[in-house]
Amino acid sequence: MNQTDVNEKYMVAPFYVFFLVHSMQTGIGVLSFQRILAKSTGTDGWISILLAGLIVHSLIWVIYKIFSMVPGDILSVNHHAFGKWGGNLFSLLFIAYFLVLGSTVMVSYIQIIHVWMFEEVPAWSFSLVFLILIYYINTGGFRTITGIAFLSVMMTFWLAFVLFYAMKYSEFTNLLPVFDHSLLDIWTGTKHSALSMIGFELILMFYPFIKDAKASQKYAHGGALTTTLITVIVYLVSLVFYSQNQLVLNIWPTLTMTSIVELAFIQRFEYIYVSWWAIVIIPNITISLWAASRGFKRLFNVQQKYPLWGMSLIILIINIFFFDVDSLNILEKIINPYGVLFLVSYLPLLLVIIYIKKKRNRL
Repeated sequence: MNQTDVNEKYMVAPFYVFFLVHSMQTGIGVLSFQRILAKSTGTDGWISILLAGLIVHSLIWVIYKIFSMVPGDILSVNHHAFGKWGGNLFSLLFIAYFLVLGSTVMVSYIQIIHVWMFEEVPAWSFSLVFLILIYYINTGGFRTITGIAFLSVMMTFWLAFVLFYAMKYSEFTNLLPVFDHSLLDIWTGTKHSALSMIGFELILMFYPFIKDAKASQKYAHGGALTTTLITVIVYLVSLVFYSQNQLVLNIWPTLTMTSIVELAFIQRFEYIYVSWWAIVIIPNITISLWAASRGFKRLFNVQQKYPLWGMSLIILIINIFFFDVDSLNILEKIINPYGVLFLVSYLPLLLVIIYIKKKRNRL
């Protein structure tokens, strides 16, 4: 698929890539990553986050370098690198990955709603409401999806600043000791940070929908940098608010911090925080399902609404019959470490293959 195959009226300005990348990276992981990271790296967890951010920036550079040689989306690149059958196989893996990513976000968020707000309400009812809304957004096309991502970022930035309410209960000596962990521990923490950093790879699908796509690279890096800095700040605030033992035992440290907020007119502020977080996760699911259904459309030449129906049904079935902690753990393990390892290894390899083929064609 060449970029010119997308009508210009369906494209978005390069500036919006900042919001697309940042909205995809910011999701459920921000609410719970501290616990796992504290187990492996403790007070040095911020180093792991910065290292994970550096890897993300490297992969974004790789993605734009690939598309500078082979215009289109990841399906076009796979076909160019591996031919029809090999390319289709890898494209199916990406479609499955995007579907699992969207499913993981939805199941994780519904679990939070169950634990913090409505324990007795069945998971499928929440899932059905979200899926109807997401299908409606998807029918509006990519420009509508981009608008939702933009509004999501603009309407939820204040959630990060709520955490500073916890500073008056903080103990800054909890930040010590620094540089107290081995390189292996730091690397383990980097892998644990992955769930809070992924999402940038959706560029692989929406790249053809960007006007003057090469100019959008700086905005993609800007979105990833913003996510990295916010994640570091959230982790540092968590370190000074909790003792390390408390942080390791707390499943959702970010949410627990918001429960201490006291306002004269609101008794349970965490209810507002959990509810408002729906605005954060809607772009996560919407863009993931758009990418998966568009990939299916491109691969099998069907209308995009049909795979979108099918994928929505799969997610609904998961919430009806398999909604438990074990199913969530399975979905998360597919994404991290297997999905993340696939991205980190496949994209640089793909760049090398494309580069070699281009060089041979010039000879």
